[in-house]
Amino acid sequence: MSRSNLKALVFDAYGTLFDVHSVAELCDELWPGRGAALSQLWRAKQLEYTWLRSLMRRYADFSRVTGDALDYACAALALPLDDARRWRLLSAYRELALFPDARGALAALKASKIRLAILSNGSPAMLRPLVEHAGLGGLIGTVLSVHSRKIYKPAPTVYRLAVERLRAPARSIGFVSSNGWDACGAKSFGFRTFWINRADAPVDALGAAPDHVIRSLDELPGLIRVPVS
Repeated sequence: MSRSNLKALVFDAYGTLFDVHSVAELCDELWPGRGAALSQLWRAKQLEYTWLRSLMRRYADFSRVTGDALDYACAALALPLDDARRWRLLSAYRELALFPDARGALAALKASKIRLAILSNGSPAMLRPLVEHAGLGGLIGTVLSVHSRKIYKPAPTVYRLAVERLRAPARSIGFVSSNGWDACGAKSFGFRTFWINRADAPVDALGAAPDHVIRSLDELPGLIRVPVS
């Protein structure tokens, strides 16, 4: 395999490194038998609100969006949501489970001397405890949030954050996401993209297909070759 000439790999956080549906267990504890439905609708509405707020130019940080999406999901499913339950669920979002394939893949990539970063919709106040709780501080050197741009992915200005902070051209940055729309957005911007297609979903028809489609982060180190300096 030829060398990839990548200088850095940038990872999405929610759904890629961290399992957003790990909250389903708590949801089911609070409303038995409804946890999976709540988790799915909560996540769907959370993403929908990021896209709508970006189009409307009415930015609110990801903690606000996540809370608003939870309120909507509970109302739509007729689940009573008091302050105590709401606090527990939003707190759980700062301690999401790391996907089982994440730590080993990151360690292998770190050992190959490629720079690793996160670029996320999450606000800094959400990302800091999330990365700390998972113990990823020694593996990922840079954590970037859309908050400084006041707009959400897949806006091109968000991906440009990585170019500016990592001081590398787009063509030498790889972008990794399990969200198909995010991988397409990053490809459209100019990154080499790796879509972690855990659900075996079709590629979104957005005119910019990912460069690589794999099923697990475990496959990623084998696709990366660090350039000779």
